[in-house]
Order: sequence, then structure tokens, then C-alpha cells
Amino acid sequence: MEPVWLDNYPSGVPRHLDLDPAETLVDYFDAAVTAWRAKPAFSNLGHTLSYGAIDEMSLRFAAYMQRELGLQAGDRVALMMPNLLQYPVALFGCLRAGLVVVNINPLYTARELHHQLADSGACAIVIYAGSAHVLAEVIEETAVEHVLITQVGDFLPAPRRQLVNFVLRYVRRMVPAYVLPGALPLRVVLAAA
Repeated sequence: MEPVWLDNYPSGVPRHLDLDPAETLVDYFDAAVTAWRAKPAFSNLGHTLSYGAIDEMSLRFAAYMQRELGLQAGDRVALMMPNLLQYPVALFGCLRAGLVVVNINPLYTARELHHQLADSGACAIVIYAGSAHVLAEVIEETAVEHVLITQVGDFLPAPRRQLVNFVLRYVRRMVPAYVLPGALPLRVVLAAA
């Protein structure tokens, strides 16, 4: 049986890829960055990041995870975010550092999150601020030692960044209160690396 989605491919798009088993996903990402450095890679809320920007930020993220947090290849890092520009930065940063990514639904309940974190053995998490209150309920029962928090507008240019984050937190009340001692803002992490 032929996969039905192939009928919707535009002309010129190959139906099969010949992948080199010796290359990794990071190798393919590096090739894409080299080929399309100035081209748009990801867009959200009217702001676009180029392949070059994703490349630079993911390298800084990877360096921070290794140097500052002391994470080693094979350590698990949970990513608990909706579709934000921060996701590909964290994803490719983790992969570049040799870390294992554990994707977690940002709508999980405390029970579901606890199970996912305990089962995966994640030692770090990058989490959307609107989900941080759920993590605060269960973090003591998990192996998570490092928490990086991001807000929806964090990768938007100022003053839109401040406006979006303010509206979501104080007007729409989409960011419930939480207490996570030692948690670091993702923007600070990227600036420090």
C-alpha cells in the first residue's frame, strides 16, 4: 500500500529520501543552517527567526547546558512548551549537546507530569511559565535539578515582548502563580552563554 500523503507532495519533492546512516539529525540541521543561514526558519506571533539565529541561539543553549549546568551526553532534558520560537532553540541545543529530549505536553496535569518526569529520569526541564505551577506541585518527587522558564513573548522584539508577557500574565491571567526556587529565565541563560 502506497502512503496516501505522497499524492499531495508538490512536483519536484522526492517521494523517498536517501539518508546516510552515518549522519545524525544534528548533521542535517548543520547542513540546513549552512545552506539557508539568512532564510526564515520559524515564525510565531509575527516574528521570524532565521536559520542563522536558530543556529547561534541553539549553540549558546548547548554550551550553557554543558558548562554551567554540567549536563553530560545522554542526560535527559524535558521540554514542556507549546509551539513557541523557544522550542527549536532548546531542541537543537539539546541535540547538539548530546542530550536526550523528553517532549512533554504543556497541558499535562500534575499526576501526568510526575509520571512522565519519573519515568524518563529527566534532570532538567525547559518549561513554559503557564505550566510552571504544575511542575511546582511535583518537582520535589522527581530527579529534576535544573528548571529553565520561558514566557510566550520571550523571543519577540521589545517592546512587544514585554507587552505580550504582561497581557498574558496580568490581563488574561494565563500564568498561574508558582514557586520554583533556583529556576532561571531562558532569556538569561541565552544571554549568559
